[in-house]
Amino acid sequence: MNAMLPVAVDGAIPVPAVVTDAAIPVTLRAALETAADLAGNEKAPATRKAYASDFRIFARWCAAHGLAALPADPAAVAGFIADEASRGVKASTLSRRIAAIKHRHKAAGEASPTDDERVKAVVRGARRTLGVAPRKLAAATAEKTIGMSTLTRGGLAGKRDRAILLLGFAMAARRSELVALDVADIEECPEGLRVRIRKSRTDQEGAGATVAVVRGSIACPVAAVKDWLAAAGISGGPVFRPVNKGGKVAGRRLSARSVCDIVKKHAGKLGLNAADFGAHSLRAGFLTSAAARGASIFKMMDVSRHRSVETLRGYVRDANAFRDHAGAGLL
Repeated sequence: MNAMLPVAVDGAIPVPAVVTDAAIPVTLRAALETAADLAGNEKAPATRKAYASDFRIFARWCAAHGLAALPADPAAVAGFIADEASRGVKASTLSRRIAAIKHRHKAAGEASPTDDERVKAVVRGARRTLGVAPRKLAAATAEKTIGMSTLTRGGLAGKRDRAILLLGFAMAARRSELVALDVADIEECPEGLRVRIRKSRTDQEGAGATVAVVRGSIACPVAAVKDWLAAAGISGGPVFRPVNKGGKVAGRRLSARSVCDIVKKHAGKLGLNAADFGAHSLRAGFLTSAAARGASIFKMMDVSRHRSVETLRGYVRDANAFRDHAGAGLL
């Protein structure tokens, strides 16, 4: 007797659901319900949302061509990939679309058409055609971040933006980490702040980490965060929240997308090309600036929480590209 059936979550990603069969003991039903909840948390919320959106795009394409999306024929997937590539969809986005199709089929107990060698050949061709080099956002180095923070306006939204810019830089934060912060996650100490990251992109199981944020002499992240919280009257719950045009602070969290918009807005105010900047620019800026000052790569990892030294080495190479250059003095 099969006690589990797939049901859709977010319109696309199925997770096990309990079959309401009277023959199943009540105790087993409770365990299966728990199992279904756990299976639903297999992927991070952002991943589930992205996969759901990607599969809907594929399903609409299939419907427009009179094809089945689940189970899908390898030829349908190959045609979909070709169409997406011809529209100029980035290689990284195309890879996520394929992963969503594969995950949807596997979760539904179907063989994935993405495993077909003909589909794999089309994928390889598309990646060669599109190119796989990611577009790198510009680093908001210390000087740029200080400049951006000085251009925030004086109201509540300005105080919030200044706190986001300075804290985001000082703790090399991902935007998801910034918006997930609660007041209880921040502890002031003589040296600065201890900020608790309860979960991150590279810590989906929630082991957590604490980041030390030092005080600044020119633009202090500690002072900026305290100023925002005091002005907004926030004593608990989410640290960063929306502020409407009337200056009223909402009770909900700021969206991750808003952090990106804030960085772009203030980069533009500083006279930089806003399109080159995003939320990741703060993280990249901290690492680039720290490397330029000769910081230990292991101390940088304490702040950024990178698991791979090799990933960080790229920031060090960029910052020191002309230092002790092998070609210096040759011409």
